[in-house]
Amino acid sequence: MTKPLTSGELNDLVAGLHKLSRNLWWCWDQEAQDLFYKLTPRGWQNMFHNPVAVLREVSDYELRVHLQEPGFAEKVRAVLLNFEKYLANRDTWARKNAPHLHRNPVAYFSAEFGFHESLPISAGGLGVLAGDHAKSASDLDLGFVGIGLFYREGYFQQAIDSNNWQTEFYNPVDPHNVPLEPLTKANGERLVCSVEIGLTVVEFQVWRVNVGRVPVYLLDTNLPQNEQHYRDLTSRVYGGDSTTRIMQEILLGIGGVRLLRALQISPSTFHMNEGHAAFLTLELMREKMAAGRTESEAREQTKRECLFTTHTPVEAGHDRFSSELMNYAFQRYLTQFKVTFNDILGLGRVHPENAQEPFCMTVLALKLSRAANGVSELHGQVSRQMWSALYPNVPVESVPIGHITNGIHLLGWMKGSVRQFWRNKISNASNGESKVFREQFGEDWAAALNHSDFWKKMTDPAFVSDEELWALRYKVRRELIEFARRRLLIQNQRVSPGDYIRFDQLLNPDALTIGFARRFATYKRAPLIFQQFDNIVKLVRDTRRPVQFIFAGKAHPRDNDGKRFIQQIIHLSKHSELAGYLVFLENYDVHVARQMVAGCDIWLNNPRRPLEASGTSGMKASCHGCLGFSILDGWWREGYDGTNGFGISGDSQPDNVEEQDRVDSANLYKTLTEQIVPMFFNRDDQGLPREWLKRVRLSMATLVPQFTTDRMVKEYTQKYYTTR
Repeated sequence: MTKPLTSGELNDLVAGLHKLSRNLWWCWDQEAQDLFYKLTPRGWQNMFHNPVAVLREVSDYELRVHLQEPGFAEKVRAVLLNFEKYLANRDTWARKNAPHLHRNPVAYFSAEFGFHESLPISAGGLGVLAGDHAKSASDLDLGFVGIGLFYREGYFQQAIDSNNWQTEFYNPVDPHNVPLEPLTKANGERLVCSVEIGLTVVEFQVWRVNVGRVPVYLLDTNLPQNEQHYRDLTSRVYGGDSTTRIMQEILLGIGGVRLLRALQISPSTFHMNEGHAAFLTLELMREKMAAGRTESEAREQTKRECLFTTHTPVEAGHDRFSSELMNYAFQRYLTQFKVTFNDILGLGRVHPENAQEPFCMTVLALKLSRAANGVSELHGQVSRQMWSALYPNVPVESVPIGHITNGIHLLGWMKGSVRQFWRNKISNASNGESKVFREQFGEDWAAALNHSDFWKKMTDPAFVSDEELWALRYKVRRELIEFARRRLLIQNQRVSPGDYIRFDQLLNPDALTIGFARRFATYKRAPLIFQQFDNIVKLVRDTRRPVQFIFAGKAHPRDNDGKRFIQQIIHLSKHSELAGYLVFLENYDVHVARQMVAGCDIWLNNPRRPLEASGTSGMKASCHGCLGFSILDGWWREGYDGTNGFGISGDSQPDNVEEQDRVDSANLYKTLTEQIVPMFFNRDDQGLPREWLKRVRLSMATLVPQFTTDRMVKEYTQKYYTTR
């Protein structure tokens, strides 16, 4: 008979669970998530998979009763032990390759961080990339500190009205009910810092996000001592007009540097993730000049400390402010700065003497950084061309903007059922293979799943048979379809009892399932495939070779063209011959994305080249056996080799936009009908699509280990963080 837990043992387990709930390590550890799911399965689902909210829902008494169940207590002990081992481990890549960064860490500034659906403070890909960067910095044990903003209303929630038009609403994010901790001084009081905006001193508090081993600090102006419009400054991600934007960016850049000083953190590198944080360079210059440096000396020293990553090849994506707005926003700050206002404006202009040129954050970042990079090889080329005027005597190919291709945090994006499948393959491998895995990774299955040697085994049918791989694909497709049915039922709340049956029959688990989910910017051309409408209708209605589409995504609240794209697709899904073969899932977020990249067979991406800087959604599909089908833009231009997915058009594009759309639409349909559909439905006597599965294997072997933030952060460290 199992001995009951003592009061002390119970206290330790309860305290351990509360500590775990406030460290995002759980969001890339399946066993940790399972603990909170078991406490309240419905609550876990309804509260955005948020352990902090779960532990507030479950009373302390109920939690202690659960822990008296021996099996559950044992699982809690095992997870907490793994968690503490992870935090305490010092035999890490960064300790061996960049030990000095633990004394002088990288300070990574980003206007948004997309960690998990429970903390909705990100608008899209830039934030998700920043969140994944932090997670891999933790896994590698890099000396790293993140700086961002806490948006108490987050990014908008999406609803579709009766005209199929996107509407937005905001749900307040309670900082005490999400994985955050208030930053306090040694005496327990809240740490409060300040920054000058306009004629006012604006104070801000700070929330700490524990991302495994690394901290990310989020600045928040919602304090009673601030005027209301300054309290609202951090209400929403990219909310408001240009005045709000410049004030948010002053808070992020200048306020972020002041926070680091208050914490006595001396970064070796200030890494600006996009131009939103570029005002930090002015604060670094101000500090140096206050210490006696000349303007020239301060500028050169600041350059040596800063690194800049640009993310957009779209002109409109670079923040620009008028001289009048700059003067208004910096009135009080300029009284502390021994640089004239015109000289500051010149730092943000390609042509400093041109009084009509607006101040550009990207120009400021480029001028005051020792190095700059794009986020894919092609994006690096485009950026060198875009900003060549800054370097008038330098050939375009020699403009000092390099590239590091983006990646994803693999374990954070891998669906739980798929992760369990791969772990089982490792533990149940043949004796020889199992011995090799144990020698190389010990019991750390996560390390194996991040290693290229593991993914190379995907091409070996002796390790993973076609039968197993096809069964996995059916499992995750079924999971996606059932998830979509639930979401669609919720979206259509006014239903009769008979409609429940109709929704349970929506979508076909045997159909080739094509997914498209991302921000609905117009250059991403969401409706492109439906330009061939009559042909697509014939395709989906082929009962021998069924095809279906699942779409999701949000348009920026002020992007009416993007909203029209959403309206068009929803109209087709409800009121055209595609009804039943095309669905749109509302309120796209990290959770919806994770379901879709796992369950779709094809991941469609058709941006107008070369406007996709990198893209990462297709990277998330590969580890699940979903094949990429994309324009050769961003990362896909580097990843696609002709055998590991499908390409649309070639390694160039027409100059004329209309011609590019026409050519890409035709090539998309041709590849879909002549390659993808036949290959998917070409089954042998055992009912298996052998050629399709071969392509899935090659996709896993060649793409998964290469396009990770584990590789990306190592590149940043070796190329930029440890060199001056």
